[in-house]
Amino acid sequence: MTGILRAVIFDVDGTLVDSVDLHAHAWVEAIRHFGFHADFDEVRSQIGKGGDQLMPVFVPEKDLKRVKDDMDHFRHDLFARKYMPKVKGFRRVRGLFQHLHAEGLRIALASSAKGDELEHYKQAADIEDLVDVETSSDDADRSKPYPDIFQAALDRLGLPAEEVVVVGDSPWDAKAASRAGLPVLGVLCGGFPEQDLRKAGCVEIYRDPEDLQRRFAASLIGRHSPKTLGQPGRPSARGDRRMGA
Repeated sequence: MTGILRAVIFDVDGTLVDSVDLHAHAWVEAIRHFGFHADFDEVRSQIGKGGDQLMPVFVPEKDLKRVKDDMDHFRHDLFARKYMPKVKGFRRVRGLFQHLHAEGLRIALASSAKGDELEHYKQAADIEDLVDVETSSDDADRSKPYPDIFQAALDRLGLPAEEVVVVGDSPWDAKAASRAGLPVLGVLCGGFPEQDLRKAGCVEIYRDPEDLQRRFAASLIGRHSPKTLGQPGRPSARGDRRMGA
């Protein structure tokens, strides 16, 4: 990358909030409830995909059309009732977002989560007033590793891919972003191995959002931010009204 960045698109599950294991448990229960085999580690390796891409891994094609809608509803209701209240934001997410705005960058969320889940995640990470653009599973025909959700975020930002970078925790984020022509920074807090993230296309790796903020100046984002390159940033859709994050 040689030009200036205007925005950062974040994945949410496993990147901003600690939810990957919780999603895996919910999917294991849902898949088993409908009579199919599901091993926790195998299911966990697929988290980051939406249900449309995850279910075919565990449900035979001959059964998929019959059960997919009911299984998706069952999983969503189970997660909302049993697991979503346990989701916590990672450290310093709010501070990182404030830093990005101070650098003149806009912030978008691109998640395979459903709309109500995304609202809860923003509260858990304390970033409701710091997000300029967001997309959820409702905005994409196909979930990651297809690029649809990132393309929807680009469309809402009104920016070309060369002015945007993605931060995500899973190989599925990296593959989807790369297919949309976007560079990807990986974070390890979602529990995916560093070698898998690099193999999928991540150009830099950080421990978590706090680590990215700590090493911001040397990061791809820091080196190409409007402030660093002496360019005016685009105003955020929502100003930050809180201090001390």
